Amino acid sequence: MDNTPISDALALRATASAFDAQRGKLPVAGDPHRSPDAVAVARQLSELGKLITDLGDEVLFRAADQDQASHTARVITSFAAAVEPAGEAASALGAVAHQLAFLNQTESLRDQPDARDARKAAVQVMEDALATADAALYDGANSLHSASATVSPPSVRLQAARSRSTTTAPTLGSSPPGVTTAVAVPSDRLARGR
Repeated sequence: MDNTPISDALALRATASAFDAQRGKLPVAGDPHRSPDAVAVARQLSELGKLITDLGDEVLFRAADQDQASHTARVITSFAAAVEPAGEAASALGAVAHQLAFLNQTESLRDQPDARDARKAAVQVMEDALATADAALYDGANSLHSASATVSPPSVRLQAARSRSTTTAPTLGSSPPGVTTAVAVPSDRLARGR
């Protein structure tokens, strides 16, 4: 197994991206294009199960390695810690699947007052569960991204690229060496100089 800081950081980043991808697939209550659907939720539950298995494999492969690098314990800890938010997201989606099944079973009763109230409560439970899943996947991704930076910090070039912003104006004196900048001259000085 290749256990260099760079390869481990890449594995952490790839797993963080998997969390982000799962977050992007979450149904959105009230959105006609991404509304909760029993099949889609079941499929995502299966994918989260695979993600949890993958996290376990990452831990196992590193823990079983007889020649562990100095950073390996941090990597193992990061993958192991990511199981919790993945499990929390899977549990929340399980609640969504449960409520979808209830809504399906009570569809014919939707006009009865008691059923109407219960169905309304089921929708609220689904919305809360989806918010929980979203937060858990977000936290898991952020944790893995942070861990990858501690295992193998980004290159100086990448750090410089991240520090630049297109939304802030450069301050005077911040231009690269060898580049001269024009200094604004008050307009009344321009008129007198002509």
